Amino acid sequence: MDAFLSSPKTPKMIHPRFCESNAKFPLFSALSNRDSGASSFGTSRIIGMGLLLSKKVSGSNRERTVSQTWDCLRPRTTNAYGRHAQDRVLEEEAPQIPETSPSLKVLLGQAFPLGVSEVENGINFAIFSQHATAVVLCLSLPQRGKKDRMDDLMVELTLDADVNRTGNIWHICVEDLPRSNVLYGYRIDGPRGWHQGHRFDNSIVLIDPYAKLVEGRRFFGDASNKWSKFLGTYDFDTLPFDWGDNYKLPSIPEKDLVIYEMNVRAFTADKSSGLDPNVRGSYLGVIEKIPHLLDLGINAVELLPVFEFDEFEFQRRPNPRDHMINTWGYSTINFFAPMSRYASAGGGPIKASREFKEMVKALHGAGIEVILDVVYNHTNEADDENPYTTSFRGIDNKVYYMVDLNNEGRLLNFSGCGNTLNCNHPRVMEFILDSLRHWVIEYHVDGFRFDLTGVLCRGTDGSPLNAPPLIRAIAKDDILSRCKIIAEPWDCGGLYLVGRFPSWDRWAEWNGKYRDDLRRFIKVMIMRGKSLVIMGLLKDYVNKRKPYHSVNFVIAHDGFTLYDLVSYNSKHNDANGEGGKDGSNDNFSWNCGFEGETADAKIKALRSRQMKNFHLALMCSQGTPMMLMGDEYGHTRYGNNNSYGHDTAINHFLWGQLDSRKRDRFRFFKEVIKFRRMHHVFGRENFLDKKDVTWHEDNWDNYESKFLAFT
Repeated sequence: MDAFLSSPKTPKMIHPRFCESNAKFPLFSALSNRDSGASSFGTSRIIGMGLLLSKKVSGSNRERTVSQTWDCLRPRTTNAYGRHAQDRVLEEEAPQIPETSPSLKVLLGQAFPLGVSEVENGINFAIFSQHATAVVLCLSLPQRGKKDRMDDLMVELTLDADVNRTGNIWHICVEDLPRSNVLYGYRIDGPRGWHQGHRFDNSIVLIDPYAKLVEGRRFFGDASNKWSKFLGTYDFDTLPFDWGDNYKLPSIPEKDLVIYEMNVRAFTADKSSGLDPNVRGSYLGVIEKIPHLLDLGINAVELLPVFEFDEFEFQRRPNPRDHMINTWGYSTINFFAPMSRYASAGGGPIKASREFKEMVKALHGAGIEVILDVVYNHTNEADDENPYTTSFRGIDNKVYYMVDLNNEGRLLNFSGCGNTLNCNHPRVMEFILDSLRHWVIEYHVDGFRFDLTGVLCRGTDGSPLNAPPLIRAIAKDDILSRCKIIAEPWDCGGLYLVGRFPSWDRWAEWNGKYRDDLRRFIKVMIMRGKSLVIMGLLKDYVNKRKPYHSVNFVIAHDGFTLYDLVSYNSKHNDANGEGGKDGSNDNFSWNCGFEGETADAKIKALRSRQMKNFHLALMCSQGTPMMLMGDEYGHTRYGNNNSYGHDTAINHFLWGQLDSRKRDRFRFFKEVIKFRRMHHVFGRENFLDKKDVTWHEDNWDNYESKFLAFT
């Protein structure tokens, strides 16, 4: 029997005594530390201006006992990880006034789908945790007429393992909840044995991995709200997005793609974009600049990460990088929610979701495909020394991450970022597939580029797999069958799979060998054997691989820009705060005779010619070409080859550079792209062989010769 959550005695009229709170932290971050407790929490409380709704279920008749308590929170300090420096709580009974607390009816709920779903009887919440012993659903309810979520009611519902758990799924259904504008998270407890790989901490409100929207700070880089916490939210009020009667997917064959790698924020954040300040750096900003993309001639954009991330993650504690803002986004908080601070005018997660769809629709209308750079190799939660627990670590660390049980359960680190997602664990594999399907079904994206895909080729113990289940599942999935799937076929643990990636004849690869060989070839013009990459005779690509499975690039987001490749012999990364130790040392660059900026006309002319050489070689190569945003005008980062933490002109597209002085370079770039797209010999379905080529060369052994030509 389902019962209303109310006291069995005559209920008191309860009203919160609003108390001071640390202004740096939203209310829902101010939860007290808890004892580890047993599987069904004894007495639960909400700390702050919130309502405790704690229930127990006992016996077959499922009778429920409810206690309702208002607590007043003393001002407390909280460090950058959301942990509390003090636990002291002053409890006192509030005076009775004629205002009622929320009346919520709860049902047992259902195990699927995971996340939040609207069902016939209310709003269903379901979350996976194999090793949890106690789960509390935390709800932040809006109050009528108040915009400040600091004044939200906080409701906690304790799930009973006997009735609210099916297998490893914890679930509950709540009636009478608003259909939108509710924030939610979970406090989860379990074994505290680090040596066994567990990291449970029930003092932290955790984001649901399946949350489709995430609420946090509203404006990108808003230092006044640096310590904002993040919670999941949902929206069942908004009507389905109207894709239009004449809408259709571009469906461009892979052999015809010309990819433009770009960052949504950096593309229009600079004042020179000429856009309204509320639109700069947003999904809508991309729409405004589609004419530039069409003029350039590309037909696919590869967007740097657009999943929710915390741009202030480097500033959570004192460290050499605490001056930087994460502008690239390779530090995912949630894998279903679009980056909310890419919404226009600080519009929040619901607006971000709609505007992302508007961007995709507009790009598709212009014949441009949308490929997402996705980061399933690690999360934002860092390492064991300086963890930033927001979700997976506190939900079930041993399942979601690779841990070394032979080394006190420490996190394995094949990503270079402190943790490694346990991608080929069955639960994590299904989570990744669900995420990918969501972006295809809900947002109509055309493909994915997988960051550090070598991690996705490792088993649960970190050892490389010849036939990784996740890689196969992505290749064979029905929903993903229309998508481009591109691997960055290496990781930070030494696994390098260029040309031998387990592709199932579907996966394309970022071809790092092409990049390195072409850089060396054009730099010195003597590496004759390496010139074969221009023809696409890639001996490493075997079985049924096609030329377009090689995504050719000279420049990508990480590394030198094209201008810097011909202007610097070595990296200049002092601005990153790591003493120049970060970033690659193997750039195969040449400064053409002077390091950095110069007024020498001959050096500048040589650099311009070299940039054109690189672009021409890229566009005439067999395979799928990819260029970097800004290279069409010669963007410089002044020798910084690892500029992930600079939300400045170092990374921003500088629209003023497309002036008359550099129009010649832009004209050359777009005409070469046009040339490639007009002549199908450059985008062949199959590799060239001897009968397709006539060489105009009879001096192969002379390494001094700079002549190379074929028909």
